Order: sequence, then structure tokens, then C-alpha cells
Amino acid sequence: MEQPVTPFAPRAASSLATDPLRSCTSEPCATALPLCSISADSAIAAATGIGELDRVLGGGLVAGSVTVLGGEPGVGKSTLVLQALASLASKGRTSMLIAAEESGEQVRRRAERLGTAVDGCYVLATTDLDAVIFAAGRLEPSVLVVDSIQAVSDSACGSQAGSPSQVRECASRLVRHAKSLGVATLLVGHVTKDGALAGPRTLEHIVDTVLSFDGDRHQALRLLSASKHRYGPTGELGLFEMTETGLRGLVDPSALLLGDRRHGVPGSIAVPVLEGRRPLIIEVQGLVGPQTSAAPRRVAQGVVAGRLALLLAVLERRCHVALAGSDVFVSTVGGLRVSEPAADLGIALALVSAVTGIPVGREVVACGEVGLAGELRRVQATERRLAEAARLGFRRAVVPQSAPEGPMELELLRAGTLLEAVRLLFGVVPAARSRPRTEIGGGPELSDGRDVRTLVRTPPSLVS
Repeated sequence: MEQPVTPFAPRAASSLATDPLRSCTSEPCATALPLCSISADSAIAAATGIGELDRVLGGGLVAGSVTVLGGEPGVGKSTLVLQALASLASKGRTSMLIAAEESGEQVRRRAERLGTAVDGCYVLATTDLDAVIFAAGRLEPSVLVVDSIQAVSDSACGSQAGSPSQVRECASRLVRHAKSLGVATLLVGHVTKDGALAGPRTLEHIVDTVLSFDGDRHQALRLLSASKHRYGPTGELGLFEMTETGLRGLVDPSALLLGDRRHGVPGSIAVPVLEGRRPLIIEVQGLVGPQTSAAPRRVAQGVVAGRLALLLAVLERRCHVALAGSDVFVSTVGGLRVSEPAADLGIALALVSAVTGIPVGREVVACGEVGLAGELRRVQATERRLAEAARLGFRRAVVPQSAPEGPMELELLRAGTLLEAVRLLFGVVPAARSRPRTEIGGGPELSDGRDVRTLVRTPPSLVS
């Protein structure tokens, strides 16, 4: 016999809503607080004493924060860490270094060479994470450094040290330890051949700050930047010089980058670039030579190879500069890598200078993006770039037509296209012609009747 279907009855009100005690004991008890009532005093950064490091960290290390410092082998990560720990120890703050890849004797030798062997800095050479947690809980240091996170292992995890699961588990335990005891923790990490942190992507998500320490091992310049920072902005850049006695912060990095620049040499130009929020004046060099192989060579050091290919096509098509059958080399001096399009104009003008043999004036800088149509486009923070150029004594700047006004002591040479910029900088002006122009931006004729396509193929002695 078919049973009658009873209508759906609403659920009775849960007793959890009327019994606060039962609500907190049987269910997670959490209370949301007004944002304005939460104190931020515990998130105040404490300076490490390393000026460039504190600049990137927004003032220093925060108690309970976890920071990852990544970089290529030999770039100076351990040196930076040891100098920071010694600086903290000299201020009376206890620090602890976990040397998972070196012995205590090796760390002591480096400390003596750097002059950082001070009291208050403790070293433990081990790869066992349980020993690390026990020793840190016993000593209760203000700062804990693990060098490196890929070398320590958790006995509860069956995989070998450095595997993704080991890195994830070790980092998670160290994060919990840092948050529970309020210990500022710094994890030194390896990077892959692509420059990314080795290990699982989770590592970057669970930490508070991700720092990158870059530089050419054959050069003295080192760059420290933050790609993630929960306690401050990520736009700052720290610059160091590697010396025999360790890393030295650069107050005026442009002086180092331009210190050995030779004047009156074709193919060299100064370019104001922006690293983070920091304007720098660097030297860009270009060299054009005869083709030495079946295919012309295109060598880019410190600049993006794709941008160089684009600029060569624009120079060939829009400015009639013959480069298709030549070997082209472009380099930034000092080991600095430039990826922003603001260096486009400087690279293009350096190549024109190299192929014509006409040097760029020593007091000239160039800043602007080059489009496929040969037009010049304004870049961000042009005012700060020009102000830095004026501070260093430059007096003329080649900029796009829409660029803002610069300092009074800096003369702006405005150009709407790359071809106009070439004419302005190298003294090439359009010739008077009775017939209308046939191409956008003007024809290739020069004021003396020569053609720019003839000019760039003429030996330098004939065009000076």
C-alpha cells in the first residue's frame, strides 16, 4: 500500500544558536574584529643595519615573518646573510644560523674574512629539521636563518632532501615555528636555470616575503629585489658591490655604472632606466661589424633579445639603416639586465652611432619606447629619470614628443619618430624639397643632398 507523502517540514532551529557554551565547544569558535580595532604594532620592522637590505624590506625584518632569499650559486647570498646577522648581533639581538650546506669551521673562516665574527651570532651545522626546531626553541633567537631550505629534511617525510615534498613540509614547519614564537626567519633558497625558486610553488605562497639576489659573478654589481612582500611595497631595489671584504651598499650606483665610460667612442650612449622605483643611469653599447658566418649574428647581453630584433627591423624599415647583412652586438655595462622598453631609443641610437661612426655627445641621454611604426612613446616615471640624469651632469636628453618637462638645466630634444631622433642627435636634418613627402615621418634625404642609406654605408671618415 502506498504511503502518503508528508510535506517537507523546515528544520528546527539548532540549539547551537541558543547555547553559546555548546556552540564554542562543539564547533570552531571564531570572532571577527573590526579592521580599525586591530593593532599593527607587532608588524613594525626592525632594521638589520644593512641599508640596502632594509630599503628592500621596507625598514627591516618583522618579528614572526618568514622570508625566502633566492639567487644563483656564488652570487653572495650567504655573504649577505652573514653580514646581516653580524649587524644584528652587534645591536644586542641574538641570531642563529643553520648551516645545512657548510661546516661550522667554514662559516667561521668566512666570518673572519668578512670581519663578522661577533658575539651573539650562533651557528648550528645540521640538516635535521627536528634538531633545528629544538635548538631554536631552546635558544629563542630574534632571527633564525636556514641556509638552505633545500638542504634540510624532515624525518617524518620519506622523500630525500630537496624534493618538492621535503621543501614544502620543512617550510611549513618553519613557518609555524616563526608565527608561534615570533621569530623572524630567513630561508635561503636555490634557483633553477630559469631563475625561479627551486622546489614547489607552494614555497612562495606560504612565506611572507620573496627576495631575489641577482648579479653576474664576473661583475661586482649585485641587485636585491622583492617580488612579494606582505609588510611593504615591492618596488624598491637594493644595490651592492661585491668586494674582497664582502658586500658594500651603493649609495650612488650610477657613479659605478658610468665610472669607466669612454667618451667620443661611437656606439655608446647613456640611458636612464628604472629598477623598481629607483632611477639609474647606465651605459648601453652597440657594435656593428661585417657578417662572419652564413647567418648574421645577433648578440644581446643585458637586454632582451626580442626587443633587439624588433629594433633592428624598425631601423631597417623605418630609418633605412642597413643592418640585415651585418653582425650586431648590444650590451649593457656593469652586468645590469634591462628588460623595460624605455631603453629602446637608447639601443637604437647606439646602433646608429656604431654604424655611422658618429659618437653620441657625452652629455646626452636617451629615453623612450620605440613602436613598430617607428614612433616614439612616453615611458613611466620620465620625470624621475630626467632628474637623475640632470643630477649626474647630463645636459641634453632625447625624449618622445609627449614627454613631460624636465629639470631646468636639462635641454629636451623632442622627436615624434625614431628617424626624427636620429636627425636631431646626429645633425641630420630634412632637406628642402619641392615635391610632397611620400612616406610617413619624412623621406630619407639629408640636408646636403645625401641619402641616409648612403650615409650608413659610408666609412666614418667621410661623414664626420
